Amino acid sequence: MKSRTPGVNSRKHVRTRSEIRNSNVENLPPQVLRLVYKEVTALAADPPEGIKIYPSEEDITELHTAIEGPEGTPFAGGVFRMRLVLGKDFPAAPPKGYFLTKIFHPNVGHKGEICVNVLKRDWRAELGLRHVLLTIKCLLIHPNPESALNEEAGRLLLEDYAEYASRARLLTEIHAMGTPGGTSGGPQEPGDGPQPKKHAGDPNKRAAGVGSGSTGTISHGASGGSSSSSGGSSSSSGNSNVVAKKKTDKKRALRRL
Repeated sequence: MKSRTPGVNSRKHVRTRSEIRNSNVENLPPQVLRLVYKEVTALAADPPEGIKIYPSEEDITELHTAIEGPEGTPFAGGVFRMRLVLGKDFPAAPPKGYFLTKIFHPNVGHKGEICVNVLKRDWRAELGLRHVLLTIKCLLIHPNPESALNEEAGRLLLEDYAEYASRARLLTEIHAMGTPGGTSGGPQEPGDGPQPKKHAGDPNKRAAGVGSGSTGTISHGASGGSSSSSGGSSSSSGNSNVVAKKKTDKKRALRRL
């Protein structure tokens, strides 16, 4: 019997089970896999403008991409991660598309699912993955409120475009404009959180505010202390004035906090 390295084989075994469970590599005919591999390789070598391709060596049936937000839209400046999943009936059935980056868009559901005709009734096997990616990018320019998955975004697009654009822009700034290691760009772990909101305030200003408040409290305490010492050598009426001044100083200090 051949000796085996437990660590290597255990990792390989887990990965193989995961691939069988989550991918369709073993469900697609070899000729379809060859066509998919050829198309994905061509896409990676010559991607559509504004779209980056991240092929997976382990699972050719799942294609990760990053789409740049088109200029002149609320998504401009953002990078939106997306994935296409090829089912067992591909290319007879269309792939499924999901945004991994949060986006406020009528045709993108809360779980990232994408609703566009080319992924449904308008699909034809000869269209190919390049056509799908270009159609999804065009969807960022021309949303379709009539087939909205996000009803609130669809309603605002029709009734109050300024509010729709403001909401879409806000989510773009939070989730799609991350720095390296943030939420935008290439494929990352699902647990990656959103970047801090830009309107959350400057922490330096908050620290300065706390410092000034502390200084104010200390100065009032010193004032109260000096009044108390002088009051010890004055008459009873002077003591009552000191007590009254202390109360006033405390109230002022509390109001400043």
